[in-house]
Amino acid sequence: MAYPFCLFPFVFCLYFAQMKTFKKSFKINAEPSDIYAALTNPFTIELWSGYPAQMSTETGSEFSLWDGDITGRNIEFVQDKKVVQEWYFGDQTERSIVTITILPDRENSLITVEHTNIPDEEFSVIAEGWREYYFDAISNFFNPNF
Repeated sequence: MAYPFCLFPFVFCLYFAQMKTFKKSFKINAEPSDIYAALTNPFTIELWSGYPAQMSTETGSEFSLWDGDITGRNIEFVQDKKVVQEWYFGDQTERSIVTITILPDRENSLITVEHTNIPDEEFSVIAEGWREYYFDAISNFFNPNF
């Protein structure tokens, strides 16, 4: 297979071929402002995750969740609508960007997460984490009887 933009197709381009993107939408019975707080307020994050969180809505600030299992840098915030972060994966040079959008949907919120440049060997763990440890946990936090 030829890669016209690559000088070393079997080394350099193979690296890019091993990256994946996760994209999924979740519907949670909560206001967009509550979902935004659950993603950005360190005290609220601790309530639904069970772990202390280092988080700020200051652009360029670094964050740490789940005792440092997830770390990165905050890129952009739009109050009650959007969170953009860079997640760190060891020595990875390609930026892994997470974009979370929040839209009102009647009495619910529709949250879409797109996480790019996930290393292939981390993809299944990251995908499960988004479903189970992030959005199922947030949903259970706002709707404990469902």
